[in-house]
Amino acid sequence: MAVNALGEATSPYLRQHADNPVHWQQWTAEALAEAAARDVPILLSIGYAACHWCHVMAHESFADDDVAAVMNAGFVCIKVDREERPDLDAVYMSATVALTGQGGWPMTCFLTPDGRPFFCGTYYPKAGFLQLLDAVADTWRHRRAEVEQASDGIAGELASMASGLPGGGPALEPAVCDHAVAGVLADEDVARGGFGGAPKFPPSALLEGLLRSHERTGDARVLATVERTLDAMARGGIYDQLAGGFARYSVDSSWVVPHFEKMLYDNALLLRVYAHWARRSGETMARKITDETAAFIVRDLGDGGMFTSSLDADADGVEGLTYAWTPAQLREVLGDDDGAWAAYYFGVTEAGTFEHGTSVLQLRDNPDSLSRFVRARTILLAARLGRPQPARDDKVVTAWNGFAITALVDASVALDRPEFLDAATQCARSILELHVVDGRLRRASLGGRVGDSAAILEDYAGLATGLLTLHQVTGDPEWLAAATGLLDVALDHFTDPDREGRWFDTADDAERLMVRPSDPLDGATPAGASLITEALQLAAHLTGSERYASAARASLAAATPILVKLPRSGGHWLAVAEAAVRGPLQIAVACDPLDSELLDAARQLAPGGAIVVGGAVDSSELLRGRDRIGGRDAAYVCRGHVCDLPVTTTEHLAAALGAPV
Repeated sequence: MAVNALGEATSPYLRQHADNPVHWQQWTAEALAEAAARDVPILLSIGYAACHWCHVMAHESFADDDVAAVMNAGFVCIKVDREERPDLDAVYMSATVALTGQGGWPMTCFLTPDGRPFFCGTYYPKAGFLQLLDAVADTWRHRRAEVEQASDGIAGELASMASGLPGGGPALEPAVCDHAVAGVLADEDVARGGFGGAPKFPPSALLEGLLRSHERTGDARVLATVERTLDAMARGGIYDQLAGGFARYSVDSSWVVPHFEKMLYDNALLLRVYAHWARRSGETMARKITDETAAFIVRDLGDGGMFTSSLDADADGVEGLTYAWTPAQLREVLGDDDGAWAAYYFGVTEAGTFEHGTSVLQLRDNPDSLSRFVRARTILLAARLGRPQPARDDKVVTAWNGFAITALVDASVALDRPEFLDAATQCARSILELHVVDGRLRRASLGGRVGDSAAILEDYAGLATGLLTLHQVTGDPEWLAAATGLLDVALDHFTDPDREGRWFDTADDAERLMVRPSDPLDGATPAGASLITEALQLAAHLTGSERYASAARASLAAATPILVKLPRSGGHWLAVAEAAVRGPLQIAVACDPLDSELLDAARQLAPGGAIVVGGAVDSSELLRGRDRIGGRDAAYVCRGHVCDLPVTTTEHLAAALGAPV
């Protein structure tokens, strides 16, 4: 295999390395067999297309002929896209954290030919990387016993870590949710919004859980926490003030300077929260960010009906080149008066907030003239489009498209924007047509060609939730049938037969790795286990399936230790738990779903996690035997298995839901 084999990969990240002099291989049985045949270690490099330091290491080392010669002579070199193979990333990230105390990308791991890691790290500059290569090769040749001892020790540690969280948590009840919320509020950065210090990541799932908690308890402190964070992010440099959409994270604690890559999953998850805030509050900022973020996803990440993965942090190899401004540049584009005016509102200073005297645009204050602000934004965006633009990772990931479907449906309801619903519908249809192969999901595709990597739990769960959300708004049984098909596969292949309520992230018939990943903690994206629990909970009430209901209850019961001990790592668990302790709430409106003010009101008034359907009598499980009353549309409100009397007015529905009209 003495060639670079990445040219036909379905990952743009791998293709970026197809011209390297390194003899990169994809992760295959053949590549591992070559390492065994040559009796050399594997050099495993894991990254992703929007990763700035991945690009730096590629330029410094992987594109260098001298470094490549050392890599090719002493190792079988394997490149992995963490977004295409999250299972491999999870295993070797655990090893990296266990060995070094921290992780990140690019990830650099040295493995035995059977895949056991014995040394791991992240980014290395060229000189240090060459020294490391020599040291590892020498150790492999002359001190093999040390390698075997280290790899055995790491393998044992990974097996112990993979056992999951201990059981024995309390039963799920409102007090558990209240305890988790109190723990989260104690960590709030009240002055700047968000939680913890720099770097600061958008806590999308946590904010959704807190919104649902506020709707249950009415606790004003919880709502204030949510609104402080959502407003601070919306005004900060982490938000693209010209084109919409959020960057991956802020390198400072005040949301000023972002790490500029823009990920589909971040924007979809944040869109869901802002749409929820907009729907329940009507706040101008909430509606603005919902509209602009949905438009960014559709416009800048859309491709053939589906949505691509990310925009790079860099343009022409320079991080933030597209986005940063000086006061002089604003004056040049807008003129002296408007340029100075825009510099004030966008926080562009002579000293700069970023690098080399440039500033990332923020929204320091509400502009004194909206028309002037809109005109300035339009002109600046047009000028910015003339700059070098960040590359786009065109890979389509199943789970993230599922997140986008859910969020776009929510945005369409919050803003009454049918075009967002149309985009979600087209995405769902395209994903099902391309990514379902022989009844099983695949993880990703590129340019209309589906990849070989099997989907993981988050793919089944994220897509199922999107389809169930789409079904509730459209009433189309096609989406319900597709979602339950995915859930049936998940129940058959991802559950742990030895521990009720536990989920594996890979299927029982997937490639066998050192350990079978099973991470129940929510991170940058919700855990597959919390996602599948949400989908099962929705499907249980939409279908009446006790199989789904019992699986959801078992999952939540197994997750209560997270809410008690690690609430900031259980944001999506909190969101699902809040829905569960409310019943979940079900609102079925007997009506013509295309022309019903009562159904529209139900969708606006429903708290997060509620199930809302509309249609004629017997048109769905929740409308069996439920008809209009006296010629008027009727709403049937149930909490779990306990139902109120039906109501026929918006005012009575609001009263039944405890919501303002």
